[in-house]
Amino acid sequence: MQQQLLKSDEVARILHVSRSFAYLLMKRGDIPTVHVGNAVRVRPEDLERYININATRGATNVPSFSFKDGLH
Repeated sequence: MQQQLLKSDEVARILHVSRSFAYLLMKRGDIPTVHVGNAVRVRPEDLERYININATRGATNVPSFSFKDGLH
């Protein structure tokens, strides 16, 4: 099983935020991370979960996000 891990700049691009804000979300634990040596990465399913949870806060009829939709 091979899984692509996302770098902070990829997380930032997907969320349409700055890389420093993406780092903050990762550091606070809002988005779970995987440590590979000195590198910090994010599993796509963890980012999906973060997006779907936050998209539904205070919103109705918001479609869920999935990397399977080809939005990476």
